[in-house]
Amino acid sequence: MDSGVINEILKAAPAFLLIAVRALAMIETAPLLSSESIPQVAKIALAGFAAYAAFPTALVSGWEINAYGLSFFFLVIGEALIGIILGFYLNIIFAAFATAGQFFSLPMGFSAAQTFDALSQVENPMMGQYLNMVAMLVFISLNGFRELFLGGFWRSIQSISIMSLVAGRETVIAMLLKGLTGLFLDAMIISLPILGTLFLTSLTTGLISKAAPQINILSEGFPISITVAFALILFTMPFMVDTFSRMIDAGFRNIADLYTKIGVQIGGGS
Repeated sequence: MDSGVINEILKAAPAFLLIAVRALAMIETAPLLSSESIPQVAKIALAGFAAYAAFPTALVSGWEINAYGLSFFFLVIGEALIGIILGFYLNIIFAAFATAGQFFSLPMGFSAAQTFDALSQVENPMMGQYLNMVAMLVFISLNGFRELFLGGFWRSIQSISIMSLVAGRETVIAMLLKGLTGLFLDAMIISLPILGTLFLTSLTTGLISKAAPQINILSEGFPISITVAFALILFTMPFMVDTFSRMIDAGFRNIADLYTKIGVQIGGGS
């Protein structure tokens, strides 16, 4: 059976290359897999294996692809675009957790402690990196990679091509814009308990300092804020984990809905 699949791949090498390009583009932009700590050779090998596993069910039957024509170059760009959209949309979900940490890093007193985050590939406050690590663990515990390759990549090659993506571009743009706008809302929901309590803590210390200047409580403001923030993180962690779990599930449902809507628009289902 494996030899038969390999023979089919050799007969349709250009189509297999297009699928591998889509897989590689998704891996290069997806959360965790896009990290610089993962060797590029491993990413290419994973993309090739994903394309090999999904090739028998891909929408390539009847394709007449001229591998030496200019049209093939545009097909490669289109397949890469589909993979980038998949990975970028999931990165939006992850960015909500890191953004939540940035929201309360300033009142907590950790805004100046910014280091390079290997996961998000940007300078990120310590709390943003911490919540990013929590998001990574939640993603793994929810079998996120299985959903990424089965519900994301595998379903995509069964459902859509670059032609269907162009036909349903309004749906794709609407999904991405909704994800970007929901990023800040989700980040605010996650950080609001800590952010609100830190605001009340700062307000209380300011009032005490005004009422009794000899106490000089503002010099102790940072230790108080840090202690309160860590205690709140400890008590609200179950809420954060549950919120992020629902965000991940909603993200994969939105991707599945996108495949269905685009399939309806071109007259076919997924």
